[in-house]
Amino acid sequence: MGTESNGSLNLLSVFLTGIPGLEAQHGWFSIPFFTMYMVAIVGNSLIMAAVQADSALHEPMYLFLSMLAISEVGVSVSTLPTVMGILWFDARRVDFDGCLAQMFFIHTFSCMESGVLLAMSFDRFVAIYNPLRYTAILTLPRIISMGLGITLKSVALMAPLPVLLRQLPYCHINILSHSYCLHSDLIQLPCADTKLNSILGLAIVLATFGLDSLLIVVSYGLILYTVLGIASGEGRWRALNTCVSHICAVLVYYVPMIGVSVMHRVAKHASPVVHTLMSSIYLFVPPVLNPIIYSIKTQPIQQGIATLFSCKRKSI
Repeated sequence: MGTESNGSLNLLSVFLTGIPGLEAQHGWFSIPFFTMYMVAIVGNSLIMAAVQADSALHEPMYLFLSMLAISEVGVSVSTLPTVMGILWFDARRVDFDGCLAQMFFIHTFSCMESGVLLAMSFDRFVAIYNPLRYTAILTLPRIISMGLGITLKSVALMAPLPVLLRQLPYCHINILSHSYCLHSDLIQLPCADTKLNSILGLAIVLATFGLDSLLIVVSYGLILYTVLGIASGEGRWRALNTCVSHICAVLVYYVPMIGVSVMHRVAKHASPVVHTLMSSIYLFVPPVLNPIIYSIKTQPIQQGIATLFSCKRKSI
């Protein structure tokens, strides 16, 4: 394929990859993948609907949980068309601009998810450190401002990535290694120096996921210090128990991410199937598990969802 000029980028296509070596089994793989998508989208949508409908859930913790659900639905919806298109119809070809748009939304919603997890750790710290002023500190306007700040930060950081990629010439066979478009994949395609793109991508990772994870660790250090100052053992357990769901959400989000990063560096020569599955786990597991975790561990959410269904039955 010859060098593509900027003026002909609208004609450029990229080709996505399914599960290498298992193309004949794509039909079978589509069943668990589609099931995970449905669990992620329906589960997180139920949490959003329950929080919106039940005034008892209009508290900081549940409002942040609703933001987390929005970002996870966004990640799932961003990857669903290409992943299921490959598994169902072997549709591998994607328009270049469409690929850039998918990359932008995947990374933006992932960045939002990390920012919301950080906000939720701050929420848990305030609830334990100063419970009497909890609702006075985390007022609705402040929560809305934090949500807008996380969204604007994510959009502003990710917006330059597709713009810079679109300025580069492309001269190779443009085959990506996943069923969706990621920045780390796309910067391998241009036949020009991508050092600026790589540096910007690394800076964004450090300024978002790196900084967020560090601040979450600091928040939990302060939470643990505060909990150890509580006199009664029952009080300590009650305080820590309010953090269990959030700790699970943080682990579910960051452990697969770290696993993918380690795999790319330590196991470069592992089977492509392993890399594909690890990357899929990173994107699919948090949206699937988080609504399950919060539904099981958080009784008000259970009650909110139950109330939602009971209201629907009455309306019918």
